[in-house]
Amino acid sequence: MYYFAYGSNLSRQQMLERCPESKPRLTATLHNYKLVFAGWSRLRRSSTASIKPFRGECVLGGIYEISDRDSRRLDKYEGYPYTYDKLKVTVYRDTDDPVEVITYIMRDQSEESDPSPEYKAAIKQSYRDWGLV
Repeated sequence: MYYFAYGSNLSRQQMLERCPESKPRLTATLHNYKLVFAGWSRLRRSSTASIKPFRGECVLGGIYEISDRDSRRLDKYEGYPYTYDKLKVTVYRDTDDPVEVITYIMRDQSEESDPSPEYKAAIKQSYRDWGLV
């Protein structure tokens, strides 16, 4: 199955630790959503990344191919189904080809806040590693 990563899960090292069978495949765009930071992670001591429906915006990310076993591992890390919900969405490659993927969206996004500088820097580095910025 294909998983659309944004935020810290773009980190290939983090995904290898969380999902050892995962394989980074290609970049893609999720239309009519935007990247937001909400909630609170004790581990990161920061708000964390999520996506939010928003007409006209888009979220850049990477597609990993993951196994069923990795999908279950990722569910655990993402706090599914309590903290994050899992969605099936269509993302688009740079060739405009659609790809069906799963991704996660935070359940409670009522309070958005800025992420910690360290978390933000890690996400920016992951976007650079994928060639997205």
